[in-house]
Amino acid sequence: MFNRQPLLERLRAARQRTDALFEWLKPAALLERPIAERHRLLFYVGHLDAFDWNLISRDCLGRAPRDEALERLFAFGIDPIDGGLPTDTADDWPSPERVRAFVKQARADVDADLATGPLNGWLTDGWAVHLAVEHRLMHAETLAYLFHRLPLDTLHAAPMPQRPATPVQHAVIHVPEGAATLGLSRRQSPHVAWDNEYEAQRLEVPAFRVDRYPVSNGEFLRFVEAGGYTSRTLWNDAAWAWLERENVKHPRSWRLVDGQWWQRAMFTEVPLPHAWPAMVSHAEATAFARWKGARLMTEPEWHRAALGTPEGGERSFPWGAQAPVPGVHGTFGFSSIDPTPIGSFPAGQSAFGVDELMGNGWEWTSTVFGPLPGFEPLPFYKGYSANFFDGKHFVLKGASAFTDVTFLRRSFRNWFQPHYPHVFAKFRLVHA
Repeated sequence: MFNRQPLLERLRAARQRTDALFEWLKPAALLERPIAERHRLLFYVGHLDAFDWNLISRDCLGRAPRDEALERLFAFGIDPIDGGLPTDTADDWPSPERVRAFVKQARADVDADLATGPLNGWLTDGWAVHLAVEHRLMHAETLAYLFHRLPLDTLHAAPMPQRPATPVQHAVIHVPEGAATLGLSRRQSPHVAWDNEYEAQRLEVPAFRVDRYPVSNGEFLRFVEAGGYTSRTLWNDAAWAWLERENVKHPRSWRLVDGQWWQRAMFTEVPLPHAWPAMVSHAEATAFARWKGARLMTEPEWHRAALGTPEGGERSFPWGAQAPVPGVHGTFGFSSIDPTPIGSFPAGQSAFGVDELMGNGWEWTSTVFGPLPGFEPLPFYKGYSANFFDGKHFVLKGASAFTDVTFLRRSFRNWFQPHYPHVFAKFRLVHA
């Protein structure tokens, strides 16, 4: 039997995190849709608590609906009939006041159910609550990159602390052949993770040579200025079609004004920081790698470089067994609103001397997202991972500035499509 109180406290702390993010918005921004493929921001106000209520109060404890229309709306949103982009208007959504009343009631129900309700089904060992907390924290990062696409005048201005860049010693690190363990053992660690993290597998990874640091803005700028976005041979057919369809000529957050490059930060626009990691889509990272005669790491190679040791063992984190400390081991856990200069956190270095494998941006791999051996879908969220085993998504590892420390566990896997330019994701090169 699990202790209810710590999980309830974690849920309340996660609510504070997402509530604080929504305070960045000016009121009118709630009905904005900053990314065409996503819902209007008002959806996420209701979605987080609808998810908690639907999973805990309805599915686990059998509560009757309080507002069935909103419970369904905020579970799925207003989806396009033909499978294309959403076409709803602002008038199709309930008022923010009604949504906030729904959220208040949903939280009261969930809190009461967790405090005094029977521990049925997936509540018995806290699995459902644990993943509800993580679901909310995942959406905190989603909200951050959605807000990053909003016009600056829709956000409340905030100061942007500057961390000075220091020169780094670039190097190519030889990582010798060795073992890498992906995933978790269901027998040893049941009901603590998402379905795509099971089952554990141990692989032998051939030796490879990888850059000590991720690719910087300064390095990527040379690719842009050398005509990388117009060189057909660097892009596969799907990526080239995306470039032409979306008129992509440079990273999504960059802008050229009177001959000077600027980059969108969260609350302002700044002259392109050459020392920040280049945040790009998988397609752009792959094209850059081809331009350099290199490639991206595979998921097993990331595990080997990040968590392996020369002696043959494996670590919990690149730096060792110590729990992650935001702002010490890297840029994660909301320790910064924007990226930090590459090389700012040497305490996060791996045993092989590879830096920033966790933090300052998720890291693209060349591995297509798919099930690990022994995969079983979540009993209460069967499509969470399985809906994306389509050969069209790629695994990311590590963390961004907006990634909660709970996701720095070695088994956690993120994934996105190759032409999705919004996620905070960097990359590094593997050399022949």
